[in-house]
Amino acid sequence: MRTELRIVAAAGTLPRIHAVGGLAARRTGPDTVHMIGTAATPLGGDVLDIAIVVGAGARLTVRSVAATIALPGRVTRTSVAHWRFEVAAGGELEFDPEPTVVAGGAEHETVTTVALEEGARLRLRERVQIGRTGEDHGYWSGELSADIGAIPLLRHRLELGADAVTDDSLSGPRALESVLTYPDPRTAETGGMDEALLPLAAGGTLFTRTASRLSV
Repeated sequence: MRTELRIVAAAGTLPRIHAVGGLAARRTGPDTVHMIGTAATPLGGDVLDIAIVVGAGARLTVRSVAATIALPGRVTRTSVAHWRFEVAAGGELEFDPEPTVVAGGAEHETVTTVALEEGARLRLRERVQIGRTGEDHGYWSGELSADIGAIPLLRHRLELGADAVTDDSLSGPRALESVLTYPDPRTAETGGMDEALLPLAAGGTLFTRTASRLSV
């Protein structure tokens, strides 16, 4: 299945939504949208193409009503999600959906592209859990590229799960929380080997935490 979702926010109007496939969205406030699953997706072989655009001076908050469950397909285990975020000068986006859970035997790849104009504001949160109860052998990979105009902000890639190159079957993490915030004046912080807040050279911060399970 191919799923396409477009959410466009402009100052002074309600967000516009266009959806095809297994994912829809509903306006739940003047500047708030909740994503809603309308079919079992992503299954292995599915492709999701999601774009969220915030115009100059607009504000948008995006949530989801439930966790996303990535499941293996009959022919292939791998599903792919392409996320694109664009925020214009004076625009503000907060993206904080429920976690993605990669079921045992499934593989899910996420490719995220962020384009910010100078003066934009962003908080982009992603949470991933490998396996449902009693499972630990799913696989997830995530690529994140973010720019401020023509200036690179971040190039980041992570793998999680049983097929990750650096996985340790005894102590390898199975959960990830990642938050990209721009702008953000905070300096570097660490919460042990599995948690860190890192300032970015072009501004903003990247927070990451890995664990066996996501915290509530």
